[in-house]
Formats: sequence, C-alpha cells, structure tokens
Amino acid sequence: MTMYHDFKMPENVRFGVGAHKSLPDEVRRIGARKIGLISDKGLEKAGVVDKIKNLLESLAVPIATFTDIQGEPSFSLLRNTIDHLKQEECDLIIGIGGGSAMDVAKTTAALIPIEVDTDYISGTKVIETRGIPCILLPTTSGTGAEVTMNAIFADEEREVKRGLVSPALLPTLAIVDPSLTLSCPPKVTAASGVDAFTHAIESYIAVKATPLTKIYAEKAMKLFPNYITKAVHHGNDLEARIGMSWVSHLAGVSLANAGVGAVHALSYPLGGKYHIEHGVANALLMPYVFDVIGKTCMAEMVDIATLIGIGDYSNRPFEAQGAVVNYLYHLLHDLDLPISLQELGIKEQDLPQLAVEASKIDRLLLNTPNKLTEQKILNIYQKAFNGKI
Repeated sequence: MTMYHDFKMPENVRFGVGAHKSLPDEVRRIGARKIGLISDKGLEKAGVVDKIKNLLESLAVPIATFTDIQGEPSFSLLRNTIDHLKQEECDLIIGIGGGSAMDVAKTTAALIPIEVDTDYISGTKVIETRGIPCILLPTTSGTGAEVTMNAIFADEEREVKRGLVSPALLPTLAIVDPSLTLSCPPKVTAASGVDAFTHAIESYIAVKATPLTKIYAEKAMKLFPNYITKAVHHGNDLEARIGMSWVSHLAGVSLANAGVGAVHALSYPLGGKYHIEHGVANALLMPYVFDVIGKTCMAEMVDIATLIGIGDYSNRPFEAQGAVVNYLYHLLHDLDLPISLQELGIKEQDLPQLAVEASKIDRLLLNTPNKLTEQKILNIYQKAFNGKI
C-alpha cells in the first residue's frame, strides 16, 4: 500500500512590514498590460484602494477596478466580476482585502480566460489551471486566503455556502504586509483573528493532518494568545498586528493542506441562510463543537492546552478537553464576540433544517475525528443557541 501527502503553497510568499511597496516591481516582472484590481467597498472608502492604485501609477499600466463586494460573496457576484474583467481584457488580477475579496480575486484569475459553466461553479468540475497571474494582499489577519486552495461563496438559491477547491486557486504571489491590517476595526480583527485560530486548531486535529501541517498549526496556536487581545483592543500596536499576520498565514498554510472540519461545516448554513459573517460563526461555534469532538482526540487536546498556555495536562489527559473548551468559551467574552445563536437572530425552529444542511457537508465532516450524525449536529446547534456548554 502506497501512501503519500502533497504540500502546496503559492509560487512565492513575501512577508514583512512595507512589503506591499514591492508591488510595482512584481507587476513589471509579470509584464501585465492591464490590471484587474479587486477589493471591497469598505477598503475603497478607507482609501486603501487608491493607495494601491497610486503605488502602481508610475507603471502607466491601465487598471480596471471592481469593488462591488459587500459582505461575503455569492456565485452571482463572482460571475459578474469575471464578466466585467473579461470585457476589460485584464491579464493580471490583484486582490486586496479580507477573505471575500481574495476569494473573488483568485477564482476570477483562475476562470477569466475560459467559458465559465455551471460545473465549475457547482464544484463538480475542478478548475484545472489558473488562467492568468494573480497577486493577493490581505488586509485582515484571519482567512489565510492568500495561501489556500479554497474559495467560499454563497449559493443564494439553496441558501448555503459552498467551497471551490483547486490548486489553481493558489496565487502567483502572496504579499503579507502587517501594516495593511492596522486599519482593521476591532470587531473584524476579533472575528477574523479567531477564524485564523479555528483554522489552526481544526487542521491540527484533522484526519488529513500530517507532521508537516502540524508544524504550521502548532506555531499559529502558540502565537495566538500572545497577540489577539492586543490586536483587538489596541489596533495600532504594530507588534500585535505582525503577530496576528503570522497566525493567519501559518494557520492558512495548515488549512490549505490538512483541511478543516466540523466547525466550518456547521458555520456554512449560518452564512448561507442568515448571512452571518464567517469568522463570527466559526468563533461562536468552536467551543460547542469541541465540547463534543474533543472526546475522540484527547492527545491533541493535551497538545493544544500546552500550546495556548493554559496548562500541562499530560498526566491528566481527560481534563484537557474541558480546559480547552473553557478557554474557547471565555475567548468570546474577552473579545466582545457573541456567545449564542440567539444573539445573532437565529430562530430556534430553524435549527433542525440547519442541521440537515450541515450534515450534507461531507468534505469537512469526514475530515473530523468524530462521526457527527444529523442528531449530534442538532444537539450542538441547540447548545449554541442557548449559549451554554
């Protein structure tokens, strides 16, 4: 029996304060004739989009801008983006923003030269190759989308979120510049930061985890407690922003290769039906999910407790799960994040249907070291609805 593991990354990753200023050199190296710049309305209003355009001004390369992204993207918005930038005949895509903008950017770069059919959008047909070069610059520390092979979109007809997965979604270059995250507001910093931690902890216990992916997840989890509170409550603290940029990036690499699990599976229906922000949904669900699945990965719970600095449970492994769950629960309080589904406006009568939808997400549930039935998922939703472990 032959077993092997692939480990995929972007062609190049550039990390450091001020790294975004190297963007003109990279555009020149690629030889772009027209740039498609994808971002969101918030960053446009904050002046970040103009900042990047001014940086590129000396190149005299035309720029077609698409910033019609508000909240999390849908498949219809993706189609609109591709159609718009295809008409503009762009041969380089630059994505600036959080996970939403970067997911739209890297998927657009992959699909822009080909006729987009429903098989690609539905995920039944895997995108074979990236069509044109793509450069991604994150402005939040959370999704790690600049290094992942995933892109998440809302399926408005089915009221669910679905992920496209392909190595073609890896960018040509990821530029991680912590200075670009300084303007990120506290609520987004908190939600995206815990989202990054979710990637680290879920990929660490994942069925597909390997010794190599665990190295990245371990480092992300070890750094997280040192920087998340400062980044949320003291947003101008550059050291904290650098630390959280590392957390997001390292967790994203682990996620890209080991995948995530049940927390994400249960969060997707919340985003699809109620349009709950991805990071908020993950953060809220994490303690309730690990209260169940932690029973089947006790050794990892001991490791995680040590990594996040809450104690050495090597001689009392059965207590590690409770300690980790307690940490995750109180993290919501510390970062002013919601602790119950009721706070998000979720209706109790909708919980059974949410459980039905979540139970269908085999790609994530099969990567979880605990077989979660529809009833178990409903039980988790009910505890999360009441806000009690």
